[in-house]
Amino acid sequence: MNIIKDTQSNFITKIIDDDNHTKKWDERVHTRFPPEPNGYLHIGHAKSICLNFGIAQKYGGKCNLRFDDTNPLKEEDEYVKSIIDDVKWLGFHWEDEPLYASNYFEQMFDYAIELINQGNAYVCDLKSDEVKDQRGTLKNPGIESPFRNRSISENLELFKKMRAGDFLDGEKTLRAKIDMQHANLNMRDPVMYRILHAKHHRTGSKWCIYPMYDWAHGLEDSIEKITHSICTLEFEDHRPLYDWYLNSLEVYHPQQIEFARLNLNYTIMSKRKLKRLVDEGHVDGWSDPRMPTISGLKRRGYTPKSIKHFSDEIGVTKRDTVVDVAKLENALREDLNKRAPRVMGVLDPIKVVITNYPEGEIETLDAKNNPEDESAGTRKISFSKEIFIERNDFMEDPPKKYFRLSLGKEVRLKFAYYITCTEVIKNENGEISEIHCTYDPKTKGGMSDDGRKVRGTLHWVSASEYIEADIRLYDRLFKSQNPEASGDFVDDLNPDSLKLIKNAKLETCLSNAESKSIYQFERTGYFVLDSKDSSENNLIFNRAVSLRDSWAKLNR
Repeated sequence: MNIIKDTQSNFITKIIDDDNHTKKWDERVHTRFPPEPNGYLHIGHAKSICLNFGIAQKYGGKCNLRFDDTNPLKEEDEYVKSIIDDVKWLGFHWEDEPLYASNYFEQMFDYAIELINQGNAYVCDLKSDEVKDQRGTLKNPGIESPFRNRSISENLELFKKMRAGDFLDGEKTLRAKIDMQHANLNMRDPVMYRILHAKHHRTGSKWCIYPMYDWAHGLEDSIEKITHSICTLEFEDHRPLYDWYLNSLEVYHPQQIEFARLNLNYTIMSKRKLKRLVDEGHVDGWSDPRMPTISGLKRRGYTPKSIKHFSDEIGVTKRDTVVDVAKLENALREDLNKRAPRVMGVLDPIKVVITNYPEGEIETLDAKNNPEDESAGTRKISFSKEIFIERNDFMEDPPKKYFRLSLGKEVRLKFAYYITCTEVIKNENGEISEIHCTYDPKTKGGMSDDGRKVRGTLHWVSASEYIEADIRLYDRLFKSQNPEASGDFVDDLNPDSLKLIKNAKLETCLSNAESKSIYQFERTGYFVLDSKDSSENNLIFNRAVSLRDSWAKLNR
């Protein structure tokens, strides 16, 4: 079998290599990505997508996209669509139509009948809190249900009545008959089916009993002939139950392998908790650029390549760790630095008047689109007597080693000329309203032929030709590395996670920006046109990431 050599090896691929060597699966590799459609996927799911689809690609195998839709109370078609879009956006594809646990409800029911006929399952009348109370603890054994020894015929009759809708929600469950004294709590007669009179997003009202995840999981893998069922570590203690169900039924038996889930600092990695942020209005929906959802990262300006690179960088392990979110940000910088076109944008503009520049003249200059990629070529930018620079690029009384503009000091305007500040104009409140400078016409292109050195280089935008746009500067959604460390994670929300800047001055080329195009604003960061709120008459750019990590310095 041909193996793609540029895919990283890890303990899972070593297991697969050993399986292929022994011909355990006849060198067939078949994985699956099985999300529950109860929310939008986040960066942790992206790691699992990259792992499962990546392994299938590495070994020339197959990966199923399968929805674990066994809980009609929380699942919606909106989530199904978003998951399909996210997987495709990351660049992965599956051979057939997406699969669903609900495809197999009839087969699962038949398998449950088989377990009852074996004497390995029974209908229990205990309420959910009673089942929980009688489960026992790690130190104390569980208590057997008084309904555990019902006859096979009675269990069959009751289970069929459960399916027929003869009982109320929670009135009865079907439980596996294993061992209430087992050291693993998951093996203490777990519930297989519960009654839910709820409309399912695919099957409607056909069913009123729904399988529990542990019962459905192994059967789905078995029916689809999965070879390697790759799960996160929280399912390690559930593996004996996975094996027990499949062994008891004597059906095709995949191998479950567990790996450590992704944990990021300054981030919440739970769909349930992310949904709370959405429901309570703390964020602008699931696709808010501050959210760790794939749709949020996409809207913010993250690329599939950066997320795949991040997944490769952090690797696959058996030990839970917390990854610094800066690694994710750096993965994006590495990708964009090589290919993002450069433009100039002034976010907090102040006007500079070049007093010795010819009145009414507009000059066209050449600017490199990307110094990291010569093939990106150049663009034309306009220069005139009046320009805008960043307000914080000027100081009246600068400290030592200040290399930007101040009275009597010379700086370089990128792609243009050297200028020297000669005067500051203030308004009636004593605030600087305008800066006057002179320019050296012999320094066109930002270079001097007399050997003098200028330490400061400023970006700028011509006041004669520019467009205006609103800018959203995003920061980390939470203040603390572990938002849940001191209580409710909502209390740790960062009030400065979004800063809105109105009427920034940008190069005119950005009037034709597309939502998928990402630009580096010189000296400021990487920006993308907002895919949701931006319009032709109201351009809005999101900062995907700054040029360098400033958070570490601010929070030392």
